[in-house]
Amino acid sequence: MDIQAGVAIITGSSSGVGAACARQFAELGCHVAINYATNAEGADATRKSCESFGVDTVVVQADVSNDADCRRLVQTAEEKWGRVDVLINNAGTTKFCAHDNLEGLSQQDFLDLYKVNTVGAFQMVRAVTPLMQRGGRGSIVNVASIAGVTGIGSSIAYAASKGAMLTMTRSLARVLGPEIRVNAVCPGFIQGEWLEQGLGSDTYNSIKASIESRAPLAKTATADSVAQVILSLTTGADIVTGESLILDAGMFLN
Repeated sequence: MDIQAGVAIITGSSSGVGAACARQFAELGCHVAINYATNAEGADATRKSCESFGVDTVVVQADVSNDADCRRLVQTAEEKWGRVDVLINNAGTTKFCAHDNLEGLSQQDFLDLYKVNTVGAFQMVRAVTPLMQRGGRGSIVNVASIAGVTGIGSSIAYAASKGAMLTMTRSLARVLGPEIRVNAVCPGFIQGEWLEQGLGSDTYNSIKASIESRAPLAKTATADSVAQVILSLTTGADIVTGESLILDAGMFLN
């Protein structure tokens, strides 16, 4: 897919992988709808970075767990550009809880994670589908996690929500073709403040060093490296749909 002069909606793009996606799409001449839930300052920084490449942007505060917000986000992009070619479902949340601490997760914890990580992504796809179908093309990439493949990660609830996202990716890919492709990426450990704050610096650095010593490629992911793969699934994989690509430097092989 040629995205020059196209339009991408990227949820959760005030920081991390979402912000990196916005910058990389903008660098290729794609207009970007930047979304945030609470980090208005980060969203504005993303906007400035994108606009430095000469593209247009719009910044929309929206909670993807709210269906009305999802529809408003898509409508805002449609009103500005009349089209949407790309949707990156990056918005996500978690609760850090050791997997053997079964009492550490409540029913509400599961519901809170599912309504953002899984239901939120579905609502965004549903909101954007008619517009993509009218335009005759669309690429959707869901940002899942290695947790959804292996059952590891910040908590059982998080892993379960991302596993559900992967199943949903295959279901949507089956029914939205031929106009729309739907794929997912499954990053492993991603360097950055979000994970360091959740794990604590000592645990973060220990896990990072362990992975880098054992992974076949001897590295861990960054927001930019994950965004590069998302971009490639959009621009260079027109025959690919329903796939879930693991991004962990080969650590899963161990």
